[in-house]
Amino acid sequence: MTMNTFAVPELPLLKNDLSLNKIRIMAMLERMLIIRYTEQRIAKRVEQREIGTPCHLYVGQEASAVGICFALRDTDYVFSTHRSHGHFLAKGGKLDELFGEIYCRKTGCSGGRGGSMHLCDPSVGLLGSSSIVAGCLGIGLGPAFKSKVLGEEHISVIFHGDCVPEEGIWHESLNFAAIKKLPVLYVCENNLYAASAPLADRRLNDNISEAAKVHGLHTEIVDGNDVFAVNKAAVEAIERIHNGEGPQFIEARTYRWLGHVGYRDDIDVGLRDAKELEYWKERCPIKNLEKNLLFNTVCTEKELCELHEKVKEMVDNAEKLAISAAEPDSETLLKNVYSKGVISQ
Repeated sequence: MTMNTFAVPELPLLKNDLSLNKIRIMAMLERMLIIRYTEQRIAKRVEQREIGTPCHLYVGQEASAVGICFALRDTDYVFSTHRSHGHFLAKGGKLDELFGEIYCRKTGCSGGRGGSMHLCDPSVGLLGSSSIVAGCLGIGLGPAFKSKVLGEEHISVIFHGDCVPEEGIWHESLNFAAIKKLPVLYVCENNLYAASAPLADRRLNDNISEAAKVHGLHTEIVDGNDVFAVNKAAVEAIERIHNGEGPQFIEARTYRWLGHVGYRDDIDVGLRDAKELEYWKERCPIKNLEKNLLFNTVCTEKELCELHEKVKEMVDNAEKLAISAAEPDSETLLKNVYSKGVISQ
């Protein structure tokens, strides 16, 4: 098997070009750790068969979601994919509500009705995630169009994977957004695989960003394992949007450590190569950020240890709360189901 690599630095450069202060940096690291420990806990429970909902996990991609979402305002909108946990947590979604949804409890952000792939929390601007490939590419344009018509400053961030540009609606969405100059930021999280199909088997050329540029979007390719680089690209893209320059496109090149769905890494069934996985684990967005912070005396080993313990406790408490919560009441089964031209309440 040929190892898939991209033209990114051997290790994340992690240049703090925006001069982020310690409080901001440590908050970003904490959010990345919350995502990592949460996903690892969910993977363990899936393996133990204590969680039944299909879980597409975000381990290895934490810098992408956090880098983007830390550039957003609370009022900005986010639309996500089947691999949505990282986006939910990075945008400020509550950890106990995520676990509640994963365990299909009424305390979940979607009331225990959506499970892993259908997270929704308007209070933090996450207006939905979809199990359908490219499912949010059209939906995300609605709030963006509303913002344009009403003169609001809200933007819509549409996350998608590297397989989505192979869907027709990707081209339709980008073209419409460009024509109308809608306040949309497309974020392609290029993790090399669509399910188990590597990028090289699906495209003749490494040209996703070039395709976006053809539709008239300003494009940037960034190291998706470098939270500083992702955040800087997002800040600059958002500034261009607010300046009326229309939709923007960021391709964050990263890698998911686990398989398409579940807790396995797919190596045992020959879908990926162990050397490839080890290569990308050396580029771990968290490990390399922590090394950088220690080298530049931003924090101490003690502070990092305390942060890890704090996050582990948060995950423990959130899971316990979810497990103890009630399941949705069967009498509310039809709540929020379309009926007679209105949405029932």
